Amino acid sequence: MQKRFSGIVVPMITPLNKDFTVDCDAVVRIMKLFYKSGIHPLVLGTTGESSSISATESYRFVEAAVKAKGEKQCVYAGLVGNQVDELIVRGNKYLELGADCVVATLPSYYTLTPDQMIHFYITLADNIQGPVMMYNIKATTQMSIPVEVVAALSRHPNIWGLKDSERDAERMATFIGAYKNKEDFSYFCGWGAQSAGSLKLGADGIVPSTGNIVPDMYGKLYQAALTGNWEECQKWQEETDRIATVYQKDRTLGQSLAALKVLVNSKGNCTTTMMPPLTGLSEAEAGQIINQFEAFTK
Repeated sequence: MQKRFSGIVVPMITPLNKDFTVDCDAVVRIMKLFYKSGIHPLVLGTTGESSSISATESYRFVEAAVKAKGEKQCVYAGLVGNQVDELIVRGNKYLELGADCVVATLPSYYTLTPDQMIHFYITLADNIQGPVMMYNIKATTQMSIPVEVVAALSRHPNIWGLKDSERDAERMATFIGAYKNKEDFSYFCGWGAQSAGSLKLGADGIVPSTGNIVPDMYGKLYQAALTGNWEECQKWQEETDRIATVYQKDRTLGQSLAALKVLVNSKGNCTTTMMPPLTGLSEAEAGQIINQFEAFTK
């Protein structure tokens, strides 16, 4: 079944100039690189430092990505914040600029009850004039969207799916089983190490941050999955897992994002500038990461 939303969606880094404005030329370069491997971007996701980007710069980013997108390439735009009215304004602006879908993370200051989570997403879905997806990422919100909450929200006509980054194999299998045959609701696995495993179970798509540096490998992984060549698919899973350790191992999430930018920079596609409060890596650590990556990809 070919759903409206499916495939490889890479949470794109936000390329920045030294003055912390979005580098729109770099956006174009990365979009073209993604397109070659059949990848759709999620701009302003966790990997994109979304919680720190101003409204003005977020609009510039979405507009640049939309203008650069190729045929049948979708632009997913992340919504991150605690002010619900502002999220609605941003979501509608992203869609007006040409984004295909907005992907909303739970507000993270207060711990929400299941009823409050439902109310939050229904408020967005009722007021945003285009497709809305839920984004479950316990690592940043410190909350997990319960299975029963997703089930209730999946019936809303303007909620089109779930991007789930929680590392729970039983939960993943439950969602895939429940929604793989639902035409208007897509399940995206945001747990990079389960990209192949989730596709084999019937996931509609995957959301691997490592796709920022090896998009071609994920293109091959996904094509192998589409043809049912699970041995080939697993081969690329293991290869991308090894590469992910280069920038993720023994680092906080913020440090890993800085390391990821170092690797994207080494390919000439962006600067290493990070949006405060995050900071870049030392020259020595950056050099070490590049050497490790080059050794892994020879």
